[in-house]
Amino acid sequence: MVKEYVKSACPHDCPSACCLEVERLSSTRIGRIRGAAANSYTDGVVCAKVARYAERAHHPDRLKQPLQRTGEKGRGEFRPISWEAALDEIAEAFQRATRTHGAESVWPYHSGGTMGVVQRWGLDRLRHAFGYSRQKTTICVTPAESGWRAGVGKLTGPDPREMADSDLIVVWGGNPVSTQVNAMTHIAKARKQRGAKLAVVDVYRTPTVEAADIALVLRPGTDGALALAMMHVLLKEGLADRAYLARYTDFGPDIEAYLADKTPDWASAVTGLPAEEITDFARLYGRTGRSFLRVGFGFTRSRNGSTAMHAVTCLPAMTGAWRHRGGGAFFLNLDNWRLDTRLAHGLDLIDPKTRVLDQSRIGPVLCGEPDALAGGPPVKAMLMQNANSANVAPDSAAVARGLGREDLFVCVHEQFMTATAKYADILVPAAMFLEYDDIYYGLGHTHLTVGPCVLERYEDCRTNHELVCALAQRLGAPHESFRMSAVDATLRASGKGTWAEAAARGWVDCAEDFQASHFLDGFPSRDGRFHFKPDWKAVGPYHAGLKALPDHLENYERSSADLPFRLVVPPARAFLNTTFTETPGSVSREGEPRALIHEDDAARLGLGEGAMVRLGNARGEVKLAARAARTARPGVVIVEGNWPSDAYPERVGINTLIGADPVPPNGGAAFHDTAVWMRAA
Repeated sequence: MVKEYVKSACPHDCPSACCLEVERLSSTRIGRIRGAAANSYTDGVVCAKVARYAERAHHPDRLKQPLQRTGEKGRGEFRPISWEAALDEIAEAFQRATRTHGAESVWPYHSGGTMGVVQRWGLDRLRHAFGYSRQKTTICVTPAESGWRAGVGKLTGPDPREMADSDLIVVWGGNPVSTQVNAMTHIAKARKQRGAKLAVVDVYRTPTVEAADIALVLRPGTDGALALAMMHVLLKEGLADRAYLARYTDFGPDIEAYLADKTPDWASAVTGLPAEEITDFARLYGRTGRSFLRVGFGFTRSRNGSTAMHAVTCLPAMTGAWRHRGGGAFFLNLDNWRLDTRLAHGLDLIDPKTRVLDQSRIGPVLCGEPDALAGGPPVKAMLMQNANSANVAPDSAAVARGLGREDLFVCVHEQFMTATAKYADILVPAAMFLEYDDIYYGLGHTHLTVGPCVLERYEDCRTNHELVCALAQRLGAPHESFRMSAVDATLRASGKGTWAEAAARGWVDCAEDFQASHFLDGFPSRDGRFHFKPDWKAVGPYHAGLKALPDHLENYERSSADLPFRLVVPPARAFLNTTFTETPGSVSREGEPRALIHEDDAARLGLGEGAMVRLGNARGEVKLAARAARTARPGVVIVEGNWPSDAYPERVGINTLIGADPVPPNGGAAFHDTAVWMRAA
């Protein structure tokens, strides 16, 4: 057997977007996968689940051929059909919906299962070409993005490799040990070479918290209060950079007056952290010029998540940390790629009058709630790619009711028989990233990563791009993008060379210079300043009640006599949403769905080792195993990993309990903001 290592790129919905070296054993089989050593961000490191990708690529349960539903929706009963017959069924369903209810009754739907510039977002070409309902992609990043944009202006920032030059790295609301191992590589360099300190702010003792020099475990939804108290200390003790504030921000006496009573004692009562701990942390941050704030998604998945993100991003503006190499803050790169995607995404075909449906509200949309439908017709036909909404979306019971409508046609393009696939009228097999060419956004670093085809196509699978093009041609779309490969054309149009050049290198580095990435010529906002006073109305439609200042909102689901516990549902180390929940290595590592509860709560409820519990609220209830541990504060329940519903004893998944109401000001899902009751099962 001939072995060789070939270049590729991880396609999954993770900021690392690793450059890979894939052990190719033959034209149809791979061995191990390792991180590309030549890429200075990936730096030879890759997570364990991707290293074992052969388990997934060669899994015996991969879908092999198109299928047509024969039984009740949701039961997963199908018969084989040909690709030609499947395409005919999909095209006819879209045409029928358009004739009877208008083009907006068709909703192409995609999520972040894979992040390819062409293969993921190429579905937008189909919607734009035919006037189908547009999609507001909110389920993951929007609350955090909204808070970042409110202060900084755009989703850019210092090169994350600069963490190696920092003296203090603050990971706020992230767990890179489990979910972004490459970031820990650069943090480890700073700790080893500079004696840098790692501080972590989170709501439970994650593996990253366990690895930290300083750990602040606070109550869910209170991150904004901690940031305000830190700013209070920075101002009171002369640790704020007044010259920087005057030159680069809109800070003024009104903000200082507002922060005057946001004392550590005030924040202690809100967060549960001792006031001395808050004060000491603020002093350390204020006295360290090279302080790098690496913000994550976790603390923003709350109804006050956008305002919390804004408050946290005020900290490096308060101290002027942006001035230093290894200083400032970083969240994601989305605005620095300068990719021309007009062809790949059909942007020239958009009709701005076409309604936009919120991805996170798929349950209310499919259940016909008028506000979710944005004044338009009911959704009558869907094509779903890169999405397992029956498990992943909030209020998953509503999603199941919607997908189960007999008057709704659903085509699902998938790799495995997921919970969502079981609701399909037509289910077609999807190729994996190793079987096609694409480029990927490296959201957590500065590289576009490049994934050339490594393997021959598995069985009768087709790529997202092939399905979109075949449907478009059946439906009569003349646009040139449906008859060509958009990868090379996108790179050329963007001035980033050719596909052949990018594939040979493995990535395209889009890093900006120090001056630009640290905003030393001004922030990417309308006036060139960081905004302590955000214009929330300009950020999104749900801005009512948001103030033009750094704030801590108490609009999250509060515990009560009826719902005394706060539920947080963070990622598991071996899964990525519901991806890898089918691979033996990942399932073996995670074991089973379980609720991590504080030992005091377990004792009060009489829960011993191996106990089963029920968690519930008005949206439903879920049964699962419980484990007592001092991992979060009393009253907080942690359920890691988005396990498939079938993994739970009663086949009801945890996102049944999560609300689908939009997070202010621009939407998104509040996955970590749920009040529940808990009792022994």
